[in-house]
Amino acid sequence: MKKKENLLIITFFHFLIATIVAGCARMGQPDGGWYDDDPPKVIGCTPADQATNVTAKKITILFDEYIKLTDATNKVIVSPPQLEVPEIKASGKKIVVELQDSLMPNTTYTIDFSDAISDNNEGNPMGSYTYSFSTGEQIDTFEVSGYVLDASNLEPIKGIMVGLYNDLADSAFKTKPMLRVSRTDGSGHFVVKGVAPGTYRAYALQDADGDFRFSQKSEMIAFNHQTFQPGSKPDVRTDTIWRDSLHIDGLIKVPYTHFLPDDITLLAFTHVQTDRFLIKTERVEANKFSMYFTYGHPDLPVIKGMNFDSDNAFIVEANEKQDTIHYWLRDTALINQDTLRMEISYQMTDTAGVLVNQTDTIDGLAKVSFEKRQKELNKELEKWRKDLEKKLKRGEEVDTIWHEKPLEPKYDVPSSMDPDKVARIEMPTPLQHCDTAGVHLYSMIDSVWYESSCRMVPVPNKIRNYEILADWRPGVEYSLEVDSAAFIDIYGKVSNPYKQGIKVKSEDDYGTLKLNIAGIEDSAMVVQLLNGSDKVVKQVKVNKHVAEFKYIKPDKYYISAFIDSNNNGVWDTGDYAEDRQAEAVYYYPREIECKAKWDVTQTWNVSGIPVFKQKPAKITKQKPDAAKKLKNRNAERARKLGIEYLKEKGINIDSKK
Repeated sequence: MKKKENLLIITFFHFLIATIVAGCARMGQPDGGWYDDDPPKVIGCTPADQATNVTAKKITILFDEYIKLTDATNKVIVSPPQLEVPEIKASGKKIVVELQDSLMPNTTYTIDFSDAISDNNEGNPMGSYTYSFSTGEQIDTFEVSGYVLDASNLEPIKGIMVGLYNDLADSAFKTKPMLRVSRTDGSGHFVVKGVAPGTYRAYALQDADGDFRFSQKSEMIAFNHQTFQPGSKPDVRTDTIWRDSLHIDGLIKVPYTHFLPDDITLLAFTHVQTDRFLIKTERVEANKFSMYFTYGHPDLPVIKGMNFDSDNAFIVEANEKQDTIHYWLRDTALINQDTLRMEISYQMTDTAGVLVNQTDTIDGLAKVSFEKRQKELNKELEKWRKDLEKKLKRGEEVDTIWHEKPLEPKYDVPSSMDPDKVARIEMPTPLQHCDTAGVHLYSMIDSVWYESSCRMVPVPNKIRNYEILADWRPGVEYSLEVDSAAFIDIYGKVSNPYKQGIKVKSEDDYGTLKLNIAGIEDSAMVVQLLNGSDKVVKQVKVNKHVAEFKYIKPDKYYISAFIDSNNNGVWDTGDYAEDRQAEAVYYYPREIECKAKWDVTQTWNVSGIPVFKQKPAKITKQKPDAAKKLKNRNAERARKLGIEYLKEKGINIDSKK
């Protein structure tokens, strides 16, 4: 009996396994269900969308399916701007928005959800959705749009706030919150909705403190004096009908309301930090004390030694902006002193924004103590003695005198050089002696070396930097040679001899580019040759509306330019208080290929196309946001199954029949 029971059990398990295997074999067959590829739909709102005379601050939006809300903080924009952050929650099939600010009378409110809404299961995006209501008798429906670009390089700025003012006074931007707001997308594009008839100015603001006005100098801003009046006109656009993600089903003409203006362009910049504060002091190296300020000043700080004699104690090295200052100690005794207590007087910005004299007492503490430095030196000496003894035992000829480490200049002298480049030398410490007669340049002509003229000159505002100026002739081989002890620093360190061969490339290795500049009257312009990373390779000043680049290596390049209003050779930012825009920037809209032995001439009308269309996409770092699309997974599934999916008819037709 027991055997029979066991046999029945075994037979049952065989049947079960066979059933599972058969089921697995059929897993690739349609299960009769299709994906939900419909986006969510609004089925009701409280208060109703576009309702008037609304008094409620709680808005409920109902959908036909479960939804999710993505990145509401950044994507959902309430206008007029709310000083108290609204509560925005998604739950089940609804979104609830609770406004915290008091409602303003006779005002249109818009809640722009952008592309933040999608269904919960399949992630199908709803698309751009905006809800609106009015506290008055009518809804304002005008829209204005445009672009915000970085003034320095025409990069689209993503996520910056754009606001409108109907108060046209310059002070409004600093004293009043924006009237209506929006944010830019990945293309720098913005749309401000719910605009009433009237006259406006537009501003952009990287709002750091959430007050919807320009209240901090560190905030990136954009402004102009152009005013506009919103309007509209009937228009027609062409829409694409997609069969699936890869196939276009057709094109249709769709009438729509075209709102104007749609090309507002705002060029954003950040002010130069002119408030002056002492950031830090440090003595990383024992022989150098450094001070770092937020902003420079023509008058350098005055140092009074409290435990040392500060008269003639330093060699002062300041950068061009004079916001970074190094004090090189002349005296070895001071270098060996671990703490230098000093009284420092300098100009500082007070709470009223006025420069006043400030005096601080500072201890210049060496990062590495004299005792520790001596230990390291003794270790080095002991190692040298042991090495010396070993060499003497082996009978080697050696120098038995300990020598200090030599002065080691940093030579920027390439073995292969462009004709328009210069050789450079950077000293590690300030020099006491510089023998320019000890710097020689030789050129090879017909296999014979001849001495050539050259000059070693200091670089302005860089006391430890020098340039070797010479008539570098294309195709000629040179030898730069520096005598021993040509350079001696303030601590008595002496330089070793130096020799470097230089081959100046032939003119046949390069191309030239000539640009005829049109579309602008201002000739104070600097034109820049850029590589594929939007980095400057060369720059020249425009001369009589012509910019010419010589000795260009074969490659693909891009072109930018800026109006050099103050003729300082660098791009300068703007200043709102002084009503000064940043210096205007332009981009040549196409790539330019330069080849060896080629002369390229182009005419460039810098104002020929709007600036928001100028910068080539290949060198634009801020790329447009990827458009959220319906997944169309049903069409893809039908293709794999060999059937045609006709969503609009709700049927499936076997494509093989």
